[in-house]
Amino acid sequence: MREACSIILFFLIVIFNGCNGVSSKPEIDISHLKSRSAEAKRFCIENNLDSRYYFLIDLARHSGLKRFYVWDLENDKIIAAFLVSHGCGDNPWSEDLSRNSVSVSNVIGSHKSSVGKYVIGERGFSEWGIGVKYLLHGKDLTNSNALRRNIVLHSWDRVPDKEIYPRGTPEGWGCPAISNKNMRIIDNMLQDSDRKVLLWIIK
Repeated sequence: MREACSIILFFLIVIFNGCNGVSSKPEIDISHLKSRSAEAKRFCIENNLDSRYYFLIDLARHSGLKRFYVWDLENDKIIAAFLVSHGCGDNPWSEDLSRNSVSVSNVIGSHKSSVGKYVIGERGFSEWGIGVKYLLHGKDLTNSNALRRNIVLHSWDRVPDKEIYPRGTPEGWGCPAISNKNMRIIDNMLQDSDRKVLLWIIK
């Protein structure tokens, strides 16, 4: 399984490096992301998670830009990046009104995303996207209600494969949702890993 996952990681590096030439859009603040690496790796080791990579979502970044990162912990760098939705809150569902200013909450019924560390749990059936979802177990006070709020990782037909800046990614009810194409990549990675994987949402 670990060999298959390494092959997937290699192809992700190729895909990301081939799509990293856009200069007219805001650059990724690598230092902002890299500052989390040591803590992420320590958390993975202490909790017996996969310590080769983790998923990092930066809600401080405009939602029309890639902000779901596959972070290679062994080489301390991004190897793939995708668009990802966040919660609409009091705004209309599937619009992009908070594309540049995300409000977060752990409150049940808030329809907002929650920051913090999650352990990606059981794989199950979803009515959305490719029909696959992963339960998210919130490990911080800021995301402790994830299971009760039905916050899961899934795909959504409305989420594009490519960046759409200055427009934003359509907003849901708090789940991190990615495109169908990219969910297949993530799904393969998660199924090929022999350990649980960390998802960390920051802002």
